[in-house]
Amino acid sequence: MTFGFAPSSAASLSTSATSANRVLEPAEWAAAGIPLLRNPREIVSGLHTRHRPRPETAVVAVLDPDDRLRASASFTRRQAQADGWMFRNALLAQLRRVIPHDLRRRTPVRTAVLLYCREGDARWTEEDGAWMWGLRDACTLHGLRCGAYITLTRDGWQVLGDGRGGRRPSVDSTPEPFATSEALPPPPRTGGVSSDVLRRVAAR
Repeated sequence: MTFGFAPSSAASLSTSATSANRVLEPAEWAAAGIPLLRNPREIVSGLHTRHRPRPETAVVAVLDPDDRLRASASFTRRQAQADGWMFRNALLAQLRRVIPHDLRRRTPVRTAVLLYCREGDARWTEEDGAWMWGLRDACTLHGLRCGAYITLTRDGWQVLGDGRGGRRPSVDSTPEPFATSEALPPPPRTGGVSSDVLRRVAAR
């Protein structure tokens, strides 16, 4: 896939953050062997219905080996410098709160995916690169496979790195009704740690 490049819609990354490798470039992400979603539109639509994200909202979700949604949480990033390390900490806090870790397993069986709702078009930005870095690191620390990174804009949604996307849902679209078969099991009560940089909006 050919990626475009656009300036980040948030504050740009500092030179020190970039030099610390807290951003993943599109080529690095494509080479990381991220597992493909079997039905990305179903995942995106389900998360959009559950969390109704607005710009600057991140939705992290955990899928079982059959790509069924097991847990998810959404939160907004405050107006702060985009940094993969801060994003990693916020994602890890949400994962610890909604689902037990899999650190005792030799090979991860569950996969975390990230949907980020933002302004602008679908072209990769440095902010996207910071979220990718954060997702990959959070998955490692929680014993999960690193899954897809998906952007949701006014143009629709796009899975960065594999070229799949669609016009609905988008930032402005009405959430689709729940399918009975897609109802989530109640999340485990694990407590959590709040981030100094990001505040939680919802966890469903």
